Amino acid sequence: MNTATETRHFSPAAAPAATNAALDARRAAATPRGVGIGTPMYADRALNAELWDVEGQRFIDFAAGIAVLNTGHRHPRLVAAMQAQLERFTHTAYQVIPYESSVHLAERVNAITPGHHAKKTAFFTTGAEAVENAIKIARAHTRRPGVIALTGAFHGRTFMGMALTGKVVPYKVGFGPFPGSIYHVPAPTELHGVAVDDTLHAIQQVFKCDIEPTQVAAIILEPIQGEGGFYVMPTALMVALRALCDQHGIVLIADEIQTGFARTGKMFAMDHHGVVPDLMTLAKSLAGGMPLSAVCGRAEIMDAPAPGGLGGTYAGNPLAIASAHAVLDVIEDEQLCARAERLGQVLTARLDSLRASVPQIAEVRGLGAMVAVEFNHADGTPDADFTKGVQKRALDAGLILLTCGVYGNVIRFLFPLTIEDSVLAEGLDILTQAMTA
Repeated sequence: MNTATETRHFSPAAAPAATNAALDARRAAATPRGVGIGTPMYADRALNAELWDVEGQRFIDFAAGIAVLNTGHRHPRLVAAMQAQLERFTHTAYQVIPYESSVHLAERVNAITPGHHAKKTAFFTTGAEAVENAIKIARAHTRRPGVIALTGAFHGRTFMGMALTGKVVPYKVGFGPFPGSIYHVPAPTELHGVAVDDTLHAIQQVFKCDIEPTQVAAIILEPIQGEGGFYVMPTALMVALRALCDQHGIVLIADEIQTGFARTGKMFAMDHHGVVPDLMTLAKSLAGGMPLSAVCGRAEIMDAPAPGGLGGTYAGNPLAIASAHAVLDVIEDEQLCARAERLGQVLTARLDSLRASVPQIAEVRGLGAMVAVEFNHADGTPDADFTKGVQKRALDAGLILLTCGVYGNVIRFLFPLTIEDSVLAEGLDILTQAMTA
């Protein structure tokens, strides 16, 4: 686990220079309201799964920067890797002057992603950029326009990302029109009565009513929906989509931006299904907090765009690349896939034990340490108010939680996989109190 020896409880020697309230007033005056803020506290320092705000208050972090910190805050091996790179160079623009570390990371990503076919990887900066480029690559390869996505999906805040995202509020409100030739079909969610056959039937309806399959470039989906509510896509769906894409020459894109890098108990969520996608989008925990994303896929598909068609000024920044190498080393050396499975079992057991005393619990679901709990009213309708109440009571007691779901009635758990057992237990005790209050 994270072995930094820094003291874990900070005691400022002098009064803090700023308060959370004062900083929030400055934020409201200086930044637009469209950048939503989830908590009223401002970070000062953090270590592994703990964070301290500018007033010296300690919090246990069950959000991990929205699944970015699978290796925790400031893992010493990541810090050392970036410090070493700082002594060499910080930026050249890969397209102008490339560097071996990026080539080596592409080789490593090609080796660990599903499938034994020839692969290539291109690096970018954000998850939305990865999605945008995956669609570009699929369209360049197939010479087709159409893309099919799922309801509840989240694929980014760029225009193509918004078009693919299957949730209007807050991501799409007031921003249309969106790029065309994008079609949505229902995501299979057993709790809400949507079966795999319903999804497959909807795709056939799209083929009949909207666009012929020979004009569809790609089907894109998250193996576990992130913002949509942590719904796990069934293996039966993955197998059927693979066959459908093979039948019609459609590119199957797995968006593993939130699910990747040991979060689900395997390196990638697609590993649970035994189904190999044509392209994968990667980001978040790829570089442990540094901005880095990637598209990895079949070599012949990745090579479809002409030289200059892919790239970006900051794409594959050397510091982020160095951090990503350290992330892959930590995942392997600290056996984080196995640890994610164990942590998920501990969390799921605690949530299941609360069912009798918390009747609002409708479902506990997930893979590995990518777990969520959904809250409903007694009549089965979503209970967003109870969800928000749990989140607020937990924060007041020092635990940071994230909500998600189309109806805002799901709490998702994304603590670092390096979290100490004692800190996890403390966080779960706070969660229990917040749910039963």
